[in-house]
Amino acid sequence: MTKRTSSKYKIDRRMGENIWGRPKSPVNRRDYGPGQHGQRRKGKLSDYGIQLRAKQKLKGYYGDVTEKQFKRAYKEASSMKGDTSQNLIGLLEQRLDMVVYRAKFAPTIFAARQLVSHGHIRVNDVKCNVASRKVQPNDVVSLSDKAKEMLLVIEAQSLPEREIPEYVTPDGTDKVTYVRVPTLDEVPYPVTMEPNLVVEFYSR
Repeated sequence: MTKRTSSKYKIDRRMGENIWGRPKSPVNRRDYGPGQHGQRRKGKLSDYGIQLRAKQKLKGYYGDVTEKQFKRAYKEASSMKGDTSQNLIGLLEQRLDMVVYRAKFAPTIFAARQLVSHGHIRVNDVKCNVASRKVQPNDVVSLSDKAKEMLLVIEAQSLPEREIPEYVTPDGTDKVTYVRVPTLDEVPYPVTMEPNLVVEFYSR
């Protein structure tokens, strides 16, 4: 399981954007970075800096996955047919923890990862505790009986700021079918993501 090394709201403030669209994000009140030097005037970023920032934002959005996992996803995306940036988004959206988040079984991607790692998620009726598992089209992802009663899950399902995207089809409140791998324009990012810059970063 990936260990988060910094607060999710610190990621928001470091990027200067509310990357998950959460109403409690401090970026809504303080649009400068965290720490004692956060209010310093920002210098102009180099091309490398812009690409690095795009990578950190995308990596942060998907639960601050490790650099090793993220780079592996890029290498797989670049070896596939078609546009590498589209392939990368598709692979990230196939992660089991992200499907759990998209299904509104958890309020945050970090909570979704915890649900998976604690054994509360089933894939085609088989328990799976690997957050990075790749979910295939037509796979059915469901909650365990215990998870259905968890306050965390009930809270997530009532969140007004997120809707279940079209490529994830709900069946009641405890089960979804992953219909297809989405394209970039189908993914409901609250902020603009630039996977093309991530590709440029790794292909330097």
